[in-house]
Order: sequence, then structure tokens, then C-alpha cells
Amino acid sequence: MKNFLLNSRRNFIKNAAIGTVATLSIPQIVSAAVGTSSAKKVELNDNDIILFQGDSITDWGRDKSKTEANNPSSLGNGYVIHTTGALLVKYPHKNLKIFNKGISGNKVYQLAERWDTDCIALKPTVLSIHIGVNDFWHTLTSGYKGTIENYIADYKKLIESTHKALPGIKIIICEPFAVKGVRAVDDKWYPAFDAYRQAARDIATQYGLPFVPYQSVYDKALETAPGSYWTTDGVHPSIAGAKLMAEAWVQVVKG
Repeated sequence: MKNFLLNSRRNFIKNAAIGTVATLSIPQIVSAAVGTSSAKKVELNDNDIILFQGDSITDWGRDKSKTEANNPSSLGNGYVIHTTGALLVKYPHKNLKIFNKGISGNKVYQLAERWDTDCIALKPTVLSIHIGVNDFWHTLTSGYKGTIENYIADYKKLIESTHKALPGIKIIICEPFAVKGVRAVDDKWYPAFDAYRQAARDIATQYGLPFVPYQSVYDKALETAPGSYWTTDGVHPSIAGAKLMAEAWVQVVKG
């Protein structure tokens, strides 16, 4: 009887622990994943102009003919519109103006090619950059010859030119991520892709910028549901993945 009770207690504790993991909410997932890695935060001020830049993960079907701030069509269907909604609800008194200028397929050098029009001219006071997956992915699929060294050099040049053109701008660096085993992402990605993730983190550290650790967030989310739940192909987020990203992004701002 004693052994039976002890085993029952152990099973109860084990099952309870499993149940706790399986029922983690998105805010709990994000808090567990972000930890102290986003100690630096951006303070939002009244009338801030927030610009999201990046590739298809940021673009995510936005209507490029719409140019006004806070327009649902211009914000796309991904993490940007979820983030915008969260910010506008949390800070209704700040008169925030939010833009999305991500373009599918972009690499860092392509951001630079359109930077004067799609960044500097908008005069953002807060700039979020999520770039890097194509800088690696396209070396596997599209014959792109860029290297990790190109990625780092181009990224640093972009940060420095932005600071020069827009003194006082607040920049947020978002980590490129991938979820292995979901369609597009396989063993060929590793360990090479990890260098791009680390480079983004290192750049954030070098310039003293807030960093959104998206890989850690997705890795933690995999404890609650498979990668195909959070992404469509290992790279592009599902609805749940987009919400996850928005929750993580909001963690690096305060108002």
C-alpha cells in the first residue's frame, strides 16, 4: 500500500508538471523565453513614429498601395498588426503612428537600397528591424553568394547610417529564427544559420540596442505544440506564431 501511494503521488506530480507545460499561455511562454535577454527597453513617447522593417515575415501580405499610419491593410496579416493592436490598446493617449515597410525576400543589402525612401523619409523615432533569414536561406535555394561576413558588415553599416541620418532614433533588433523539421527547414540549415542569429544578437549588444530573442521564444513554444502549429514552413509564422512574436516584441518597450 505504501509503495502504491508513493507511486501514485509521483505520477500525480509528474502528470501535473506535464499538464502545466502543456497549458502555458502565450504570455507565460514569452516571459519564460525572454528572461533577462531583453533587459534593455525602448521608452515610448507621445507622438512616436514606429517603423517595422524586414522581409516577408514582416511584410506578410501588406497592401503596398496604402501608406498611411495605422491602416490595417498596410500593416499586413502577421506579427506587425498584432503588435500594433497591442500598442494602440495599451497606449491610447500617446498618439502612436505605426508603419510596416517589410518586403518579401529582402536581405540586409536590399534594405539599404531602399532605406532613404522606406525609412529615413518617414522620420521614425522607433525602428524595428527583423532581417537575416533570407541572407542565409537564399544561399541554399536561390544561388545567393552572400556570406555571414557580408551580413554583419551590411547590418552594421545600416545601423550606423541610420543613426547618422536620424540622431536619437531608438532601434530594436529582432532575432532571425527558424523552426527545424517544418517543410523548409532541415539539417542543411545547421550550424551555419546559428551564426546569423548570433550576429544579430552581437550587433544589438555592440550598439546597446534592445534585442527580441525570437528563436528562444519559438523554442519555448515547441514545448506546448509542434512547429507546424507555430509556423507554416519553419520560417513564416502561423496566426499563433504571429501573436507569439507580437507578445515578445511588446516586452522590449515601455511607456
